[in-house]
Amino acid sequence: MLHLRYYPNAPYVKYIKPGVGIMASNDDNASAAHEFYNYLSFRRAMPLANEPHTRPPVHSALQKKTRMTEVTEKADPAQEIELSKKREANWPAVLILIHVHLLSLYGLWLLLYDVKWFTVFLLISLCFMATLGMTTGAHRLWAHRSYKAHISLRIMLMLFQTLAGVGSIYDWVQQHRFHHAHFATSNDPYDNNKGFLYAQIITRMRKLSPHQEKLKQSIDMSDLENDSVVMFQKKIYWLLYIILFLLLPLNAPLEYWDDSVLSAVFVIGFLRYFIVLHAAWLIESAICVWGLKPGQKSPPDSNSVFIISMSFWPQYHYLIPYDYKSGEYGTYDSGCSSAFIRVWAALGLATDLRTVESKTIQRALANVAKTKRSLQTCLEEALKEQCLPDQHYLRRG
Repeated sequence: MLHLRYYPNAPYVKYIKPGVGIMASNDDNASAAHEFYNYLSFRRAMPLANEPHTRPPVHSALQKKTRMTEVTEKADPAQEIELSKKREANWPAVLILIHVHLLSLYGLWLLLYDVKWFTVFLLISLCFMATLGMTTGAHRLWAHRSYKAHISLRIMLMLFQTLAGVGSIYDWVQQHRFHHAHFATSNDPYDNNKGFLYAQIITRMRKLSPHQEKLKQSIDMSDLENDSVVMFQKKIYWLLYIILFLLLPLNAPLEYWDDSVLSAVFVIGFLRYFIVLHAAWLIESAICVWGLKPGQKSPPDSNSVFIISMSFWPQYHYLIPYDYKSGEYGTYDSGCSSAFIRVWAALGLATDLRTVESKTIQRALANVAKTKRSLQTCLEEALKEQCLPDQHYLRRG
């Protein structure tokens, strides 16, 4: 087996020493993700040299002395750094999310008993467009550069992403890249080690700590700063939000098919926002739902196998985030988002679709065992030799 090491500043793994060989599997991509995630579980008990160590507890008497002499003595800088890592509650977000979740329950009741079918179709359409704007737009196109898009496609995806109501593309991408750069560490705002409830909801109710804010500012955003569509949306985001997210959707049921105000507000308003929010949040917390834990088999030995198809594909995404085939919800090379990208590629509006073939992964792993270099370096060399056929996006498998 290969022993892999994860560096928090970049989503790649590094080779430490060879074992007896590389285990062959039907899918080398998933195998590489398996090795990557196995090391993550080992690493939690053993901090790396470049990670800040936890400060030992200070004796209570010493703390008391520090408080008594704080006027004349300067506080310990190390202690200030520790305090700056604490995340405070974001009370406006707490209140908004509580109201959205509670009022969406009434919207669900109206959806089942008291709305017109056109309102149901509008709800499904808006949720579908907003989710596509997040998955194929904000995530795969702008966060990971999985493909290139014509300006007309970028404008459409920008409008779709605005329907999600989760902030501008620029802000969301910066937060998501920060998540990838510090994945599975204490600096990760969506730390999956703390469980699904934390990654999905609790972290959304907290501000980033000053330490995290400082790290976040170091994320390279130069590519988005040169994207006119992204910067246009960032400049007038709240105007677009009011028009596209609030006014037009809420007005449609009242104006065009004479539905009730309650249906417009609670179904198209609160229930839609509830659905879209959780679909967008799952992009960061999906690994808690669909990702296998170290040592688990596929399918896992649990009752969830009847509901959820778990695999190592979520871990693969953190190993090779730019593969356009990586689904947000535990899939690979399937789903509406991948099909959506292929359709626009066939029409010539999406180009340079990036992916990694299983043979390329296999060559990279073999090179790691032979040369004792990092998997990232070997992957880059293998990708130079990879020759994808023309219109490979139309070929399945």
